[in-house]
Amino acid sequence: MSDSSVRRFLFEGLDIRGAVVHLGDCWRQMQAGRDYQPTVAQLLGELAAATALIAAQLKQPGRLTFQLRGGGPVQLLVMDCNEQLQMRGMARSNPVVLPAPVPDLLGAQQGGQLMLSLDLPTARQPYQSYVPLVGDSLGAIFEHYLAQSEQLPSRLFLTAGPQAAACLFLQKMPDADARDADGWHRVTQLAATVKPAELLGLDAEALLGRLFHEDMSHHGIRVYDALPVVYHCPEDWDKVRDMIRSLGRPDAETILAEHGEILIRDDICNRDYRFSAEDVAAIFAESGGRSLN
Repeated sequence: MSDSSVRRFLFEGLDIRGAVVHLGDCWRQMQAGRDYQPTVAQLLGELAAATALIAAQLKQPGRLTFQLRGGGPVQLLVMDCNEQLQMRGMARSNPVVLPAPVPDLLGAQQGGQLMLSLDLPTARQPYQSYVPLVGDSLGAIFEHYLAQSEQLPSRLFLTAGPQAAACLFLQKMPDADARDADGWHRVTQLAATVKPAELLGLDAEALLGRLFHEDMSHHGIRVYDALPVVYHCPEDWDKVRDMIRSLGRPDAETILAEHGEILIRDDICNRDYRFSAEDVAAIFAESGGRSLN
């Protein structure tokens, strides 16, 4: 049984909503065979938890991709998730990355930015938006992003280790101040006491009970069913064969002559696709020698 999920909750008397994200097996599978530096893995795990949180709000089929790019030692973080919470991701960094403030790691001052791409089957082109990397942590960067995109105050508490990645999310809804003028301040102050070990080790009910015991008693918290998150990086040989077909036979044969094979690297899934001269000949024989150009 998967131990990766998003669980939404609602403070019924306060008009404050939130979610607890816990990624276990999904996160471990994403790291397998990667040999990420611990500092890089922590950032990627936090991005995975934040992406699962936001993808869980998709109301229709679609694919959400976040990219963080900058001029720091961690050049690229990518996380990709669809409405079924099937997720994959990767990081690209210098060979050695020492602990440092997040803005320095990501090169926030060197043109670093967070890009969102939302690909919907109903849209002709993916929707894209870019925001600068504002904040001293990945949680703060996403709080800034949500303030720009949703215009609702939000707090994200993110952490990640080798075995799990987690997120506690809170969002102030429009009627919150009318319900309780101090509610948002009180709840976020309590949430700020959360420890990484609690985020990583407690289930949603236990975590909420520990942090918000009094508000649970007075106002009630409705916790919704878990939405499972899975790592999803299936092989797609047909897509790669189409890529070779689109090169055209002359270019494909030139690559074969130079390298003895065609190697196509799938970075996000950590997989190589190799094609011998015989494989390439079979691809073009299937298409009657046509190219897709």
